[in-house]
Amino acid sequence: MTGSDLNHPPTYQPEEIQQILQIAIAQQDYDGELTRQQLLEIAAEMEISPEKLYLAEQAWLEKKQTDQLHQEFDAYRKEQFQQKTIKYLVITFFFIGLDLISGGGFSWSRYILLFTSAGVAFNAWQVFQPKGVAYQRAFERWERNRQIKNTLQGIWTTVQKALQA
Repeated sequence: MTGSDLNHPPTYQPEEIQQILQIAIAQQDYDGELTRQQLLEIAAEMEISPEKLYLAEQAWLEKKQTDQLHQEFDAYRKEQFQQKTIKYLVITFFFIGLDLISGGGFSWSRYILLFTSAGVAFNAWQVFQPKGVAYQRAFERWERNRQIKNTLQGIWTTVQKALQA
């Protein structure tokens, strides 16, 4: 089927235009990346004002930064999960070994195994559930702590430089 065989609608919704242009840009052979000047020219051809383009670019940059922070937060949570899981495993195997050595077989340590397994399962559910109010609250708390840490490090660096001078 060629392009002339398709039924082209007389008008398009903004979402449809965005999807069509996104496909066309992905299929276009570019030598590297587009420059900002090329972006401005494309916007001008589409009758997008420089102000609207600037606002869209700012929104895109903010979203990009937020996505990067979410990726860092997710990596942090997974690392924390691994550390907690290792701690649970060490404690559980210690008590199972103690139970087996004491001659009781596998008696009271099964309860420890049950509770630590429940703890690992609950922790896994929290870590690998990247949506919802609890996730957002944890992200905001992590981000606030990260900002405080960065601020304190900046202050400490400034104090050290002042003391050295």
